Amino acid sequence: MKKLTNNDVSDLACQNGIEYAALKAFIEVESGGRGFDPVTGKIIIQFEPSWFRKKAPYAPTGKWSLNGVERQSKEWIAFNDAFYKDPDAAMQATSIGLMQVMGFNYSMVGFKTVGEMWDFAKVSERNQLDLGVRFIVANRKLHNALIKKDWHLVAYYYNGEKYREMAKIWGREPYDISMQKAYNKYI
Repeated sequence: MKKLTNNDVSDLACQNGIEYAALKAFIEVESGGRGFDPVTGKIIIQFEPSWFRKKAPYAPTGKWSLNGVERQSKEWIAFNDAFYKDPDAAMQATSIGLMQVMGFNYSMVGFKTVGEMWDFAKVSERNQLDLGVRFIVANRKLHNALIKKDWHLVAYYYNGEKYREMAKIWGREPYDISMQKAYNKYI
């Protein structure tokens, strides 16, 4: 479990035309700055039952349908149950690491299989950030929004058009506001 350094962030930001402070803000808002669980050493995941149903509609209900958002122990129970039923669908239905890139984006970020993407991300937080940056660059509108620091559009392209409604439901600050606040800490 290799930790991310400020040099890693700076290198990847510079190589991809992204301001260091903007990329640091993205990392903070997406994962709180952690790619691995400090207790277990496992990669941070967010299993998405709704995506698993789309990828494996034949799967019966089970523990995978009852994950506890943001509690890694519950996420891993749900993920492992889904993985037992359909490994590929489970990995595709899970976001991983520092930047929480969804597994179904594996080809977009340069991998032949979702398993290869997971193996790459499990090596280090730098690799996890690399995945996130690849995703950002592949989505030209998201990349441009991040370069311009248009936090509304960053939120829109990274989390979907209903990001504000979802924040309200979850009792959280909207993503664009969190990005602005995090960015202000790093400039």
